[in-house]
Formats: sequence, structure tokens, C-alpha cells
Amino acid sequence: MSKEDIVFGRNPVMELLKSQNRTIQRLSISKGENKGSINKIIGIANDRGIRIEYIDKKNLDRVADGGNHQGVVAYVTSYIYKDIEDIFEEAQKKEEAPFILILDNLEDIHNFGAIIRTAEAAGVHGIIIPERRSVSVNSSVAKASAGAVEFVNIVKVKNLNDTIRELKSRGLWIYGADMNGEYYSKADLKGAIGLVIGNEGKGMSRLVKENCDMMLKIPMKGKINSLNASVASGILIYEIVNQRG
Repeated sequence: MSKEDIVFGRNPVMELLKSQNRTIQRLSISKGENKGSINKIIGIANDRGIRIEYIDKKNLDRVADGGNHQGVVAYVTSYIYKDIEDIFEEAQKKEEAPFILILDNLEDIHNFGAIIRTAEAAGVHGIIIPERRSVSVNSSVAKASAGAVEFVNIVKVKNLNDTIRELKSRGLWIYGADMNGEYYSKADLKGAIGLVIGNEGKGMSRLVKENCDMMLKIPMKGKINSLNASVASGILIYEIVNQRG
């Protein structure tokens, strides 16, 4: 079974049980684990008729491929990506202007997980990623997001530039994070927004950058001239949340 078919860690498995977006085929729990949140997981699984197997910790280590499973692994149906319409429906349901995060060839699974967690907490309506040369949703991303991946509309598209043009035609103003942009605190970030975060090392691709309406930069006063992608996105996401009130 591939890593895309498991979710491990207490918080991710608990959020998976809460969301009911994916079918949990069975749970593997380390023998002797019966304290704290593990008891809650077992209780919910029993109520829902989910099969539980108790196995040795070394076997659970092997299943999680060295990941910090915290004594529990869930075998699930593969993650089902959403459609762009799901994002707009989410915004409409909340009676809010669409707020979409666009990740241009992000590669680090921990950055992706952290960004998903921040996006969910901030009320971002959806995240768009390209099909190729980009991180995808897997068990490590689910763990890094602390289970938030189960509550965020994540869309995978064939062509990011075509998608950006479609979003612009539907009234979104597209901002990109770039060191040569305007200071983010001086920009008007109200209304329907798409925020582009580029690759950890290379930043945004040329065509994506050309498709943005405006570039935003974060003040850098130290000797390091760039921030981790998840940190930068967190700063910009919450500036948008602040301006939207």
C-alpha cells in the first residue's frame, strides 16, 4: 500500500475521523497504546464500525516508513482533489469574497503541510497546485498539516497560468510574493484575491509572475534575504485576513 493510502499521527487521524471525507478502511494501533487521545480514536472508530488491529510498534514503524506515527495509522481511500467550483461554492456559502492560495511548484512536504494548516485556520477557501513538478497530498503532508488537509479544498490543475487567467476573468485580483514587489502592508488586499507563493528556491516561474496583477514583498532587515515559504505565506495570508476584517 502506498504512502498516499495511509494517515498517521494522533491529530491527523482524529481530524480524519471528524471530517468523514475519506473512507477509513481500518486502523492499526500499537499494542499497549491506550492512553489519552488514543482512547478517543478507538472510541470513535468503534462507534463507526471501523476495524482496529493491534500490532507491534516495530511493524507500525515500518508501515509509517519512519514517520512519527504516535501509535496509530489509518488506512484510507486515496485523497480526492476538489474542483475550482468547490472553492467558489465555499466562498459563496460563507458569503465572502473568494480567497484562494496558489502554490507555484512548491516541493517541500513540510512547507505544504504548514501552509495548509495556516490556510485552514485563516479561512482560505481553497488551495490550487499544478499537476506536475509540485508536492501532492500524501501521509506526510497530512501529518505536517495536523489533519487540516481534511478540511481544505485542494485543487490540482494541468496548467497554472490558464487557471490564473480563469480566476482573473471571474473577478479575482492576483498577487504574487516576490522580493521586488511593493510592501505588502501598503497594498489594498480587500475583495476577491488569489495569492501566489512560489517555489522554495526559485520563486515563481516567469509566466506565472507575468500573470500576476501585483507583487508583494515582506520587509527584510536582517542578513538573510528570504523567508521559508510557509512563514512568508502565513504573514501575507493574515495581512489579507486583517484587511478583510
